[in-house]
Amino acid sequence: MTDKNKSLIEIHLAVFLFGIAGLFGKLLSLSSIIIVLGRVCFSSVFLLILIIYLKENIKLKQRKHYFYLAIMGVILAVHWCTFFKAIQVSTVAIGLLTFSTFPVFVTFLEPYFFKEKLKHMDIMLAIITFLGVILVVPKFELSNDLTEGALWGIISGFTYAVLSILNRKYVREYSSSVIAFYEQFIAALVLSPFIFFYKPHIKINDLILLLLLGVIFTGVSHLIFINGLKNVKTQTAGIISSLEPVYGIIFAVFLLKEIPTLREVVGGSIILGTVFYSTMKVKKV
Repeated sequence: MTDKNKSLIEIHLAVFLFGIAGLFGKLLSLSSIIIVLGRVCFSSVFLLILIIYLKENIKLKQRKHYFYLAIMGVILAVHWCTFFKAIQVSTVAIGLLTFSTFPVFVTFLEPYFFKEKLKHMDIMLAIITFLGVILVVPKFELSNDLTEGALWGIISGFTYAVLSILNRKYVREYSSSVIAFYEQFIAALVLSPFIFFYKPHIKINDLILLLLLGVIFTGVSHLIFINGLKNVKTQTAGIISSLEPVYGIIFAVFLLKEIPTLREVVGGSIILGTVFYSTMKVKKV
């Protein structure tokens, strides 16, 4: 087996784990904030142990970088909290599909951050993606659980877009594991006071699920994904990442008996289709 094929398998495995991670929003009987707190606590400890084992330099080069990575940690906390909230109040399908709109936000945010020109085709793709979201949401009423879930999912997509752009600014300065550690450690600090507000009753089963979510479906999955990028182009990895909602929805059908409606299938196909096309278009540039 060639190195490229091994890397492709790693990318597919990582995306597969990313897709399943969303199901923990339904499997755990805890609030989205407590789920994310448990996730980042376990994942940041795992990443710290890994950084020490690999003897990576955890110290940042400039003081201001600590401030910016702290901001990114807060954004990560908001992203994951809104992501799990979307799934909890609606379905895994709606949560994953509306989160998948993040490339649309990237399209409009990148020109602002990197002084890049906004193209007419990008605007057209954004409009088509929005039409897909309209199909996914059955009623535009805030009292409707599916509508509320879609809104949380869109907020999750927006915050992930901002985080992706900020990560792009620092990925050349530091290793992905160091960036991920700081972001998740800060997210843990920001969310820890909510323990006193919610006073959650965490059972042994919940603790095991949070450990799995933090270590396997967060720490390990991200490392596998990053390692796969050594021999696979970022654009190719982006195309494979389009399968994340597909994996999540399939497992939701079998494990949670959440069967998507025809509207969700059509709307989701439009959303994922535009994401796939956007990635292919970037690859050709």
